[in-house]
Amino acid sequence: MPPVVRFAPSPTGRIHIGNVRTALINFLFVTKDRGRFILRFDDTDVARSKQEYAEAIEEDLKWLGIAPDLIVHQSKRFPLYDAAAAKLRGVGRLYPCYETAEELERRRKRQQARGLPPIYDRAALTLTEADRAALEAAGRRPHWRFLLDHVVVHWDDLVRGASHIDCASLSDPVLVREDGTYLYTLPSVVDDLDLEISHIIRGEDHVTNTAVQIQLFEALGGANAAPVFGHHNLLTTASGEGLSKRSGALSIGTLREEGIEPLAVAACAVLTGTSDSVHPVQSLDELAADFDFSHVSRNQARFDPAELKTLSARTLHQMSFAAAAGRLALAGISGPNAEAFWFAVRGNLETFGDVAIWWAVVEGTIAPAIEDADFIAAARALLPAEPWNQTTWAEWTNLLKTQTNRKGRALYHPLRLALTGREQGPELAALLPLIGRAKAEARLSGRAA
Repeated sequence: MPPVVRFAPSPTGRIHIGNVRTALINFLFVTKDRGRFILRFDDTDVARSKQEYAEAIEEDLKWLGIAPDLIVHQSKRFPLYDAAAAKLRGVGRLYPCYETAEELERRRKRQQARGLPPIYDRAALTLTEADRAALEAAGRRPHWRFLLDHVVVHWDDLVRGASHIDCASLSDPVLVREDGTYLYTLPSVVDDLDLEISHIIRGEDHVTNTAVQIQLFEALGGANAAPVFGHHNLLTTASGEGLSKRSGALSIGTLREEGIEPLAVAACAVLTGTSDSVHPVQSLDELAADFDFSHVSRNQARFDPAELKTLSARTLHQMSFAAAAGRLALAGISGPNAEAFWFAVRGNLETFGDVAIWWAVVEGTIAPAIEDADFIAAARALLPAEPWNQTTWAEWTNLLKTQTNRKGRALYHPLRLALTGREQGPELAALLPLIGRAKAEARLSGRAA
């Protein structure tokens, strides 16, 4: 059966490059095997979840090239969670507890002082019906804990290999709050079962949740109901700081506004923290072929935003015309010269938006900069006749070299200034035929053209 995965963000802010590391790894995994990618919004926190963030997340994923096969919202699936909770209560795996946060904290401190692990002592299991009735009459409302089996849970992690957690070292997790709302664990497992998720691939910060979730999968779905798990290392800044949606640091929206290439974001997000070098890719299919879980490090995946900008430029420098053509057309760059133009300028681009600068040089009107009037006049007099091609620049400058005894910067720099109005730029051998003789002659005469 083809794999089914999910990316499950909370729509409480803009996602960042660390979030899309998880999204991309999941997407690349199913891309190889033609599986399904589900976008699940974990929006049970109605107060903090916003539709505008959900829409922004969809937009960010689309920009990266991720097209979900299905989009679901947990906020529309509460009847499933209610039924699951009722089932767990019915088999005695979900039990009511009445301790306040302050009471639980005092117990933890007493346990620590006695050298005991600070886990929940299951005192609520000893309450009688009368005890519970009295507590509720006094205004207490229960929260509900999942009764763990005190066994060692084993799983074969896609990244970490053979893994296990002794559930006797864990507190029975709270699944339902006093106000009846659900914590993350129950809705997540219910959705994974209902959507037939085959593989849960997520950050290593969720490792400690895995044993609990495996027991919950089995309690709701039967033996061997749990998916395959994989926990990758987390992406951090170069200094080792974690990323946060609240800070907005390195959000996908911000990177897009800065002109960073989506494939550079994808390559950086996925390959950082692996044994593979971070290198430009020309498609997500290429990146999928490169990615291997066995190459993922157990150390933090640190990256430098400055390196992302460099990678973005390198991605442009290798981009085919077929990949660029649609974007060029949107920028008003089309026609018979568009392909030659792309290959002429792509190696000098820092962001794709820079194409407008060079299109203006070859098709627009610029004010030339005349650095050496006598030399430029001599150059104008020696302009070759058309048609012009890739050899015209060499023929012209070789003739100038012979006539003026100039070479190096003294020969080339005044010509570049006059023809482009800029100190640096693409190879003039490629630009000159695009500029054409009429514009070149006008600019060498000092006229805007």
